[in-house]
Amino acid sequence: MHEKPRLVSGVEVVPICDAVGPMGEALRRPLEETFPGAAPALWKRTRTEAPEAFGPDGEWILHFHCFLLRVPAGPTVLVDTGLGTEHSPAASWAPVPGALPRALKEAGVAPGDVDTVVLTHLHSDHASGAVLDGEPLFPNARHLVQEDELTWLEGEGGDVLDKVVKPFREAGCLDSLQGKTRLFQDLEVVPTPGHTPGHQSVVLGDDQLVVAGDVVLHPVQLADPAVRYLYDEDGAAAAETRTALLRRMRRSGGLVAAPHLPEPFVQVR
Repeated sequence: MHEKPRLVSGVEVVPICDAVGPMGEALRRPLEETFPGAAPALWKRTRTEAPEAFGPDGEWILHFHCFLLRVPAGPTVLVDTGLGTEHSPAASWAPVPGALPRALKEAGVAPGDVDTVVLTHLHSDHASGAVLDGEPLFPNARHLVQEDELTWLEGEGGDVLDKVVKPFREAGCLDSLQGKTRLFQDLEVVPTPGHTPGHQSVVLGDDQLVVAGDVVLHPVQLADPAVRYLYDEDGAAAAETRTALLRRMRRSGGLVAAPHLPEPFVQVR
């Protein structure tokens, strides 16, 4: 799937569709359970306005986007790395393999060209594509994760810790951040906690664009940011973060780049 780049504050933002499909049986629940609190009328409206987010039986169809930011006279930044291979940590529930390596090649970007990889959080569908055959796929890149995210994941354990974070540490390419961090001029990483404790987003300009990770997962949350998500670590904090972000973006008129929405760029109204 080819989607058009956007030029925002002089930065080329290239959306990369890594995959499209429903959750696997391991995680799939009825939408009313996955996003509790949405009224029936809101679901009806959302199905009409965003039919691409629903399958033939009403199931949630996820898009898995990564975002490449090409900064003139600055770094090449990749935000999130998608699903990875058939054997990645995401394979238990997501439509692997991801298309990221092929899509980058088609965009004229070699793995060695990427200077910075920002992982919005350490869920398998956002981080698995950063490692191939036990080695970081982007050999010259610093990989940026919030310290709070690493602390949380170390308490949880699991495949992402073993198969993604461990190779980063062995290669010496992992940077743990503490709060807001400027990447380059008008480009910065900001904490957006709730979905996970150390979730972060990438902000371009004066809220001209925010690559928001899983702050917003489904179009129903654009219509009502108070609607929670079953797999948020802290549903109340996530709703608060989402409400504040969408309020800011509505005020700025900027774009939200959200990995799982049908359209990679959304203007909040």
